Parts: sequence; structure tokens; C-alpha cells
Amino acid sequence: MGEDHPNKSVLRADLLRVRAALTAEQRAGAERAIAERALELEELAAARTVAAYVSIGSEPGTRALLEVLRGRRERVLLPVLLGDNDLDWAVYGGPEGLERSARGLYEPAGPRLGVDAVTEADVVLLPGLAVDGRGMRLGRGGGSYDRVLGRLAAAGAGAALVVLLYGHEVLERVPAEAHDRPVDAVVTPEGVTRFPRAGGAG
Repeated sequence: MGEDHPNKSVLRADLLRVRAALTAEQRAGAERAIAERALELEELAAARTVAAYVSIGSEPGTRALLEVLRGRRERVLLPVLLGDNDLDWAVYGGPEGLERSARGLYEPAGPRLGVDAVTEADVVLLPGLAVDGRGMRLGRGGGSYDRVLGRLAAAGAGAALVVLLYGHEVLERVPAEAHDRPVDAVVTPEGVTRFPRAGGAG
């Protein structure tokens, strides 16, 4: 992937600092609101399989949304972080089926489906730190979701790509590199913003 853009590191540090200052009450309110707003997405309403993730720490909360999706009988896939930072996937069976991994993440305990299982998803919910008006997403820098997005593109998968953020993390511009892929929409506690797909690429 090449070296990371230096401005990304500075921006990440600033954004993480703001997240860390949020109170537990603010985070809980944002989690409830994100779950409500995400359900406004018609792609999510029509989805049979959703690839999601379990939020940790000060990330915008996903657990409320995971429970809503499971309650609607959507098939929810959750990532399992591999040693090389790639992502395997397993089906979400509820909070009681989550295990804390050695790296501090919550992962499903069920059978592993392989790295290509994400290509079956109709919607892929992505973590991130920011997104800009072009739909360019700033991740944490580990490269896991760069691989996921590359795998989706290589497979010709038409999944809707949706990043979950706090409202202040929708920025005018984030540093982008040639391999970065735009998302289709961002969900914040305040609502949904959609981005045009450049040339239909995803």
C-alpha cells in the first residue's frame, strides 16, 4: 500500500482526542441515534446479508444497530482479525456469542467463513475516523478495510458501503491516496448523507 500520508497521522490523532473526550452518556446517545438513522437506509431495509463490526472504546456504537438487524432476521457477518491484519468473517449470533480477542476486539465465536465471505453482503458497514464530501473515508491506518474494499471491487460486488461516524467527523476534505475507495453514505447521529459513486466504482 505504500507509506501512509503524513497528514493522515496528524488528523487521526486530533479526531481520536475528540472522541476520547466524549462522555459515556454522549456515546450512548449517539449509539441509539445511529441505530435509528441507519434504518432510514433503503439498502439496509432490503439487505439479506450485512457485514458489520462490533464497536469498541470511543467508536460510534454499533451494538444497538446489531441487535436491530438481528431482530429483523438479517444475516449479520462480523469480522475476525487475522494475524496479517486481514479479516475473516463469522455470523453474529447475539452479544452472548462474542469473545474478546487477544487484541481487545469483540469477535463472533462461530465458524469462520473465510475472507471472501464479505463479498456476499448487500451492505458493508465500515468503521472509520472521518469522511469527506467525496465519500473518501479515513480509517485507523491498519489497512484491514482497504483489503476488504479491494476484495469487494475485485469481485464486482455491488454492496452499499456505509461508514458510521459522529457528526463532527464529516469533514470538507481528508487526505486520500490512489488506493483509497469512496463510500456510498455516512450515518451519523444527525442523519444520513449520501455520496455519488464516481464512475460507478466501489
